[in-house]
Amino acid sequence: MSQHEMIAMLLAGGKGTRLEALTRKVAKPAVFFGGKYRIIDFPLSNCANSNVNVIGVLTQYESIQLNAYIGSGAYWGFDGIDSRAIILAPRQKETGATWYQGTANAIYHNIDFMDLYDPKYVLILSGDHIYKMNYAKMLKFHKDNNADLTIAVLTVPWEETSRFGIMNTDENHRIVKFDEKPKNAKSNLASMGIYIFSYDVLKKYLEADQKNVRDEYDFGKHIIPALIQDNMKVMAYQFSGYWKDVGTIHSLWEANMDLLTDTELDLYNRQTNWKIYSEDTHSSPQYIGPNANVEHSMINQGCKIYGTVTHSVLFHDVVVEEGAEVVDCVLLPGSRIGKNTKIRRVIVNEKNTVAPDKIINWDSDEIQLIAD
Repeated sequence: MSQHEMIAMLLAGGKGTRLEALTRKVAKPAVFFGGKYRIIDFPLSNCANSNVNVIGVLTQYESIQLNAYIGSGAYWGFDGIDSRAIILAPRQKETGATWYQGTANAIYHNIDFMDLYDPKYVLILSGDHIYKMNYAKMLKFHKDNNADLTIAVLTVPWEETSRFGIMNTDENHRIVKFDEKPKNAKSNLASMGIYIFSYDVLKKYLEADQKNVRDEYDFGKHIIPALIQDNMKVMAYQFSGYWKDVGTIHSLWEANMDLLTDTELDLYNRQTNWKIYSEDTHSSPQYIGPNANVEHSMINQGCKIYGTVTHSVLFHDVVVEEGAEVVDCVLLPGSRIGKNTKIRRVIVNEKNTVAPDKIINWDSDEIQLIAD
């Protein structure tokens, strides 16, 4: 098989327990976002726009819906002669069958897949972040610096550093120390979980790490510190755009609300042609009733609005009945809000119905999830 300069390995097996009922039967990367998308649309679209044409998608937890959604990769243009998106689930080998035991272990178990394409570089991504990024620019940085590993980093508020892997760098952007979720950070450069490895280095360190007997094999805890300790060239690539880990109900709601303001996450391509690709649901056109009132909201295909919708994100085929008021909400596909019901700061799960004449979360600043 012909060589590809860089292929991508997309880690999409996340369980996402903090998203509660939204991930009860669905892997976190398949969770709905932004009116018409799923979370995994973002890294896949970034690959398509960056001309990264071979993607291995590593799935594990509740993968049926995610596998069906990815299919042949046609939504993102990965169904051509030299491009493909391939599902890589845990599989039985000669040595037996096991679940992936951490991020590094998942990549290790797919060395044979990577070898098929003989890449010079491997891009490792997470399937559960919202952002737009040109990986080609990051690859150029990696090559210009003759790096063994390049890690994309984002400047975060100091009070949030304990949530991230923190990079300590010298004046040339070389990473000299890595702290996993430190209590007293000396830097506020956080890892975005986006790595470019020179493939020979990646393969060497994965194989060496697997000789250690432990329950988990992780990039942040094991592989990256090993490279730094061995004085390999590990570089920090500074990212300055919108990026969010939507790992909680509140952060998922907040990221949806961000779409209604003028942020760097522009889904309308007003400033660039960096399109986010997704499934076309082929629903009927949206309908706004004669007595309806819609303000500052995203309304998708197939919605029928008879009541009032303010500062909210509605996915396809949502119904808001007459007299209902929806404020600061995210309504997932096929949900229905009954007559004269008032809801505020609520996420309503897919195909859920809120009964008529209810008042839910109207005077609270908390974020509430409604799910059967």
